Amino acid sequence: MALQALQSSGVTFRKILSHFPEELSLAFVYGSGVYRQAGPSSDQKNAMLDFVFTVDDPVAWHSKNLKKNWRHYSFLKVLGPKMITSIQNNYGAGVYYNSLIMCDGRLIKYGVISTNILIEDLLNWNNLYIAGRLQKPVKIISMNEDVSLRSALDRNLKSAVTTAFLMLPESFSEEDLFIEIAGLSYSGDFRMVVGEDKTKVLNIVKPNIAHFRELYGSILQENPQVVYKSQQGRLEIDKSPEGQFTQLMTLPKSLQQQIHHIMDSPGKNRDVEETLFQVAHDPDCGDVVRLGMKKSVIYSSLKLHKMWKGWLRKTS
Repeated sequence: MALQALQSSGVTFRKILSHFPEELSLAFVYGSGVYRQAGPSSDQKNAMLDFVFTVDDPVAWHSKNLKKNWRHYSFLKVLGPKMITSIQNNYGAGVYYNSLIMCDGRLIKYGVISTNILIEDLLNWNNLYIAGRLQKPVKIISMNEDVSLRSALDRNLKSAVTTAFLMLPESFSEEDLFIEIAGLSYSGDFRMVVGEDKTKVLNIVKPNIAHFRELYGSILQENPQVVYKSQQGRLEIDKSPEGQFTQLMTLPKSLQQQIHHIMDSPGKNRDVEETLFQVAHDPDCGDVVRLGMKKSVIYSSLKLHKMWKGWLRKTS
């Protein structure tokens, strides 16, 4: 299983995790505080550590965490665990964040997400927020034996590979592939135009080729549609219409729907499979997939923005 390569964690991470309720289906830490990045985010020692905690019962978890870590929460703590969970599940990307927390001498932030919501995002790319984080190297600190979650985590990685394959030429390098994968969740993200470093994806990938290789190596070796020359760091992919149709049919539902909306002419009312068959035979198949990916992220970003504005109006 591809995730086995990620299951390493240091004493620092485990000590921090000990400050929180134990009922976690998955806990991981990511970002520049864990993996070296080029550019302005290269100071690992002082970088904030970013955690995500996945929980089966958010109300029970927040109830325990409020008792242990009352000061971590904003004014919302006075509304209680049920309201915090409602905000978590219905606003943003299904994640509730506590930020700028000092814990064991390190500055951290942590997000809490329901296991069910995470699984849906991993499988269907509903918003590609936490699923996008998990397409890049992370440190798994804790994971239970939930078969559905483990299967969804693996499916998310395979979907990332397939999407990147469709946007790449017949022959390409490992670095080309990993850059495409790392950039998926940033496609159409307004932060990459305003405020964020436009070289962010390159800064993530270049110092961490070995970690990406650990994460995706077995998937690439087992994929029947690719010739993976690991020694040379080169790949060759089946770009025939039949090969591309097979790949398109395994994409997450939200991306398939975006491609369908782009290509389905008014009045034709074709089903998604017919549209994907047409795209597979289109010389610009990769460009269509890229546009669909961009629209998926734009749609998710706008949806999250509107949801937060709506919540702020309700609480003001």
